Amino acid sequence: MKQYVIDEIRPGERKKLKDYLDEHFCDPAMDGIYWIPLEEDLLSETQRQHRDCQPLYFAVELGEDALACELLVRTRQRVRCDCIAYASEKQRNWMIQVVDAIFEKLELHT
Repeated sequence: MKQYVIDEIRPGERKKLKDYLDEHFCDPAMDGIYWIPLEEDLLSETQRQHRDCQPLYFAVELGEDALACELLVRTRQRVRCDCIAYASEKQRNWMIQVVDAIFEKLELHT
Protein backbone atom coordinates (compact mmCIF):
# COMPACT_ATOMS: atom_id res chain seq x y z
CA MET A 1 0.00 0.00 0.00
CA LYS A 2 1.29 3.44 -0.87
CA GLN A 3 1.17 5.79 2.09
CA TYR A 4 2.16 9.22 3.32
CA VAL A 5 3.50 8.67 6.84
CA ILE A 6 4.45 11.11 9.56
CA ASP A 7 6.28 9.29 12.33
CA GLU A 8 7.94 10.07 15.64
CA ILE A 9 4.80 11.73 16.99
CA ARG A 10 5.22 12.37 20.70
CA PRO A 11 2.45 11.45 23.18
CA GLY A 12 1.37 15.08 23.79
CA GLU A 13 1.27 15.75 20.06
CA ARG A 14 -0.69 12.55 19.49
CA LYS A 15 -3.33 13.68 21.99
CA LYS A 16 -3.78 17.03 20.21
CA LEU A 17 -3.91 15.30 16.84
CA LYS A 18 -6.39 12.66 18.06
CA ASP A 19 -8.68 15.30 19.53
CA TYR A 20 -8.67 17.23 16.25
CA LEU A 21 -9.24 14.14 14.09
CA ASP A 22 -12.01 12.92 16.43
CA GLU A 23 -13.77 16.26 16.09
CA HIS A 24 -13.48 16.58 12.30
CA PHE A 25 -13.12 13.12 10.71
CA CYS A 26 -14.21 10.55 13.31
CA ASP A 27 -15.64 7.12 12.61
CA PRO A 28 -16.76 5.86 16.02
CA ALA A 29 -16.96 2.28 14.69
CA MET A 30 -13.26 2.20 13.82
CA ASP A 31 -11.00 3.54 16.56
CA GLY A 32 -7.89 5.18 15.13
CA ILE A 33 -9.21 5.26 11.54
CA TYR A 34 -10.35 8.58 10.11
CA TRP A 35 -11.94 9.43 6.78
CA ILE A 36 -10.93 12.67 5.07
CA PRO A 37 -13.43 13.46 2.30
CA LEU A 38 -11.92 14.36 -1.04
CA GLU A 39 -13.08 17.63 -2.57
CA GLU A 40 -15.42 17.02 -5.49
CA ASP A 41 -13.45 19.15 -7.95
CA LEU A 42 -10.49 16.76 -7.54
CA LEU A 43 -12.39 13.65 -8.63
CA SER A 44 -11.40 11.78 -11.78
CA GLU A 45 -13.99 11.38 -14.53
CA THR A 46 -14.80 7.84 -13.35
CA GLN A 47 -15.09 8.99 -9.73
CA ARG A 48 -17.34 11.87 -10.78
CA GLN A 49 -19.65 9.50 -12.67
CA HIS A 50 -20.04 7.13 -9.69
CA ARG A 51 -22.58 9.20 -7.76
CA ASP A 52 -23.64 6.19 -5.65
CA CYS A 53 -20.07 5.81 -4.38
CA GLN A 54 -19.65 9.41 -3.28
CA PRO A 55 -18.34 10.95 -1.19
CA LEU A 56 -14.86 9.55 -1.74
CA TYR A 57 -12.24 9.56 0.99
CA PHE A 58 -8.66 9.11 2.05
CA ALA A 59 -8.32 6.72 5.00
CA VAL A 60 -5.97 7.91 7.74
CA GLU A 61 -4.74 5.78 10.63
CA LEU A 62 -3.42 7.29 13.84
CA GLY A 63 -1.07 4.88 15.58
CA GLU A 64 0.82 5.30 18.84
CA ASP A 65 3.59 7.40 17.27
CA ALA A 66 2.69 7.78 13.58
CA LEU A 67 -0.01 9.03 11.24
CA ALA A 68 -0.36 6.91 8.08
CA CYS A 69 -2.42 8.23 5.19
CA GLU A 70 -3.28 5.77 2.44
CA LEU A 71 -2.74 7.14 -1.03
CA LEU A 72 -5.85 5.30 -2.16
CA VAL A 73 -9.11 7.10 -2.87
CA ARG A 74 -11.94 5.01 -1.42
CA THR A 75 -15.67 4.88 -1.10
CA ARG A 76 -17.36 3.71 2.07
CA GLN A 77 -20.26 2.23 0.09
CA ARG A 78 -18.33 -0.59 -1.63
CA VAL A 79 -15.21 -2.68 -1.19
CA ARG A 80 -14.51 -2.90 -4.92
CA CYS A 81 -15.40 -0.45 -7.64
CA ASP A 82 -13.75 1.19 -10.64
CA CYS A 83 -13.78 4.52 -8.81
CA ILE A 84 -11.48 3.18 -6.07
CA ALA A 85 -7.96 3.95 -7.24
CA TYR A 86 -4.60 5.23 -6.18
CA ALA A 87 -4.63 9.00 -5.92
CA SER A 88 -3.72 11.08 -8.92
CA GLU A 89 -0.87 13.51 -8.43
CA LYS A 90 -3.35 16.32 -7.84
CA GLN A 91 -5.34 14.27 -5.28
CA ARG A 92 -2.16 13.12 -3.52
CA ASN A 93 -0.82 16.66 -3.27
CA TRP A 94 -4.16 17.89 -1.91
CA MET A 95 -4.21 15.19 0.80
CA ILE A 96 -0.64 15.96 1.85
CA GLN A 97 -1.49 19.67 2.02
CA VAL A 98 -4.56 18.91 4.19
CA VAL A 99 -2.53 16.80 6.62
CA ASP A 100 0.33 19.30 6.72
CA ALA A 101 -2.17 22.11 7.38
CA ILE A 102 -3.59 20.14 10.34
CA PHE A 103 -0.09 19.80 11.81
CA GLU A 104 0.56 23.50 11.25
CA LYS A 105 -2.79 24.53 12.79
CA LEU A 106 -2.08 22.39 15.87
CA GLU A 107 1.52 23.68 16.01
CA LEU A 108 2.93 20.16 15.80
CA HIS A 109 6.51 20.10 14.59
CA THR A 110 7.18 16.41 14.20
